[in-house]
Amino acid sequence: MDIISDIKYTFKKGSVLTRLIYVNLGVFLVIKLVGVFSILAGQPFSLAYWLALPSGVNDLILRPHTLITYMFLHENFLHILFNLLGLYWFGKLFLYNFEGNKLLSVYLLGGIAGGILYMVSYSVFPVFASARGLLLGASASVFAVLVAVAVYEPNREIGLMFIGRVALKYVAGFYVLLSVLSISSSNPGGNIAHLGGAAWGWFYIYQLRRGKDWGRGLVKLLNKVPGMFSQKSKMKVTYKQPPRDDYEYNRRKNLKQEEINRILDKIAKSGYESLTKEEKELLFKQGKK
Repeated sequence: MDIISDIKYTFKKGSVLTRLIYVNLGVFLVIKLVGVFSILAGQPFSLAYWLALPSGVNDLILRPHTLITYMFLHENFLHILFNLLGLYWFGKLFLYNFEGNKLLSVYLLGGIAGGILYMVSYSVFPVFASARGLLLGASASVFAVLVAVAVYEPNREIGLMFIGRVALKYVAGFYVLLSVLSISSSNPGGNIAHLGGAAWGWFYIYQLRRGKDWGRGLVKLLNKVPGMFSQKSKMKVTYKQPPRDDYEYNRRKNLKQEEINRILDKIAKSGYESLTKEEKELLFKQGKK
C-alpha cells in the first residue's frame, strides 16, 4: 500500500488516541501548506487566525467553531511535538483504565473548559482589559487527560528521565503548579486555559465515581459522524494468554466493556435479532457472570 492508503488504514483501525493524534497532525500540515501557497501566490492568508479561539465574546459569536478547532491547532513544530507526546503518554495511561469514548470526551470537554476559562479571564481580570488574544493548542485537553488519570490512579508510578519513578499525582501537581506560577511570566492566557482543562479532568473523574458520565452525550453525538471517531468493532474479545499485570488486565476489561456497550447500543437501535452470532454469544457469556 502507498503512504495515503497506510494512513487511511491506520486511522480507520486505530484507537481514539491514534485518531486524535492524526487529526492534530493533519490540521498542522494543512495550516502550513496553506501558508506556503498563500505566500507564493503573493496573497498572505492566515487560516490559523480563523481557527484559533479569540479572547473576546463578540469575536466568538462570529467564529463559534473556534471553541473546538483551537484545540487541534498548533503554531510550530515544537509546540505540536510536546503536546502530542503528552497526549500519547497520558492517553495510553488513561486507556489502561477506560475505553476510548471516555478519552475522547475528556479531551474535547477539557479543551472546551480551558477555552471558556481563558475567555472569562480576559473579561474579568483588569490586566487583560485592553488586550486581545488568540488561543491555540491541545495543552488544555492534555492537562484534562493527565489530571483525570492522576485523580483516578494517583499512586500509579511512571519513569521520568534523570528522576526515576514518580507517582502520577506528583506529576500532575507539578504541571498544574507550574501553570499557575507561569501566569505572571509568560503566555498568561494559555496557562489559564491549562487550569481550565485540569479542572475538568478532576471534575470528570469525581462525577464518574458517582455514576455520572458527563461526556456520554457528546460522544454519542460525535459517533453519528461516520468515519471520524466512531468505530464499528467486529472483534471477538478473546485472549489466549493471561494478562501480564494489573494494567493489562484493566485494558482487556475495558476493551470487553466497550464491546458490550456497542452491542447494547445496537440492540437499542435495531433489536436483538440484528446481532450476529458472535455478538449473541459474547452477550450470553457476559450474562452468565
